[in-house]
Amino acid sequence: MKKKRLIPVVLLKNGFLVQSKSFKRYQNLGNPITSVKRLSEWASDELIYLDISKDENYDMRRDDIKHPNRSGILEIIEDVSKVTFMPITFGGKIRSLQDIEMRLSRGADKISINTIPFENKNFISEAAKEFGSQCIVISIDAKVTENGFSVFSNGGKTDRNISPSEWAKICENEGAGEILLNSIDRDGMKNGYDIELLQSVSSAVKLPVIALGGVGEWEHFSEALEKTNVDAVAAANIFQYMDQSVYLAKKYLYENNFNVRKPDLLLI
Repeated sequence: MKKKRLIPVVLLKNGFLVQSKSFKRYQNLGNPITSVKRLSEWASDELIYLDISKDENYDMRRDDIKHPNRSGILEIIEDVSKVTFMPITFGGKIRSLQDIEMRLSRGADKISINTIPFENKNFISEAAKEFGSQCIVISIDAKVTENGFSVFSNGGKTDRNISPSEWAKICENEGAGEILLNSIDRDGMKNGYDIELLQSVSSAVKLPVIALGGVGEWEHFSEALEKTNVDAVAAANIFQYMDQSVYLAKKYLYENNFNVRKPDLLLI
């Protein structure tokens, strides 16, 4: 049986690692490269790195960032790939096949896209044909509206008036390889995943679904794995405030008989 994955998510805004809440409030947590190195050593199965910056470039010359020049996402990808041994998915500012190619050439294993498929209906199929379906992760940001769950794009600002399960099926048919499913309502709230949302999408498609949004304790990981068909559980904020956090979360799942890889710290 395929192992369930535990995946930390790193949010980058204007060159800094940030904590997010409801896609509206962001707290600066410091150096993203240092964080990635720690997460790599703490038994993470993969890493998802999402650049939510508005600008293409950002100033990383602050002393606590320890980066000598003005930089952009491609330089960050190179830096991240040098300090980690786990597969990396990068998302943010992908508007063309060339954007995908540049990210893969700098060290990304997969890319995550959110908005561009709504603007270019052929983008998923073209990307899958060019780079392989296994490389294309569709990021679905969902929110509860008066009509039920709806997909939002552009950083949670634009309501696309389509249910997450329907959009996931369309993306699957177009050649996507995986779904990253995030609850805007639960983002940073620490009250657990939206189980109804996860089950509605994971039961609608054959693609692997990654759960994201709302984790505040280890039990929230186990709840999603018990009650839904997701293939992986992911979180951002909870992994930034505790030493060996990913290792401890995986240890909890492993000792409670969940089908995850045996946790092991990477000692360097």
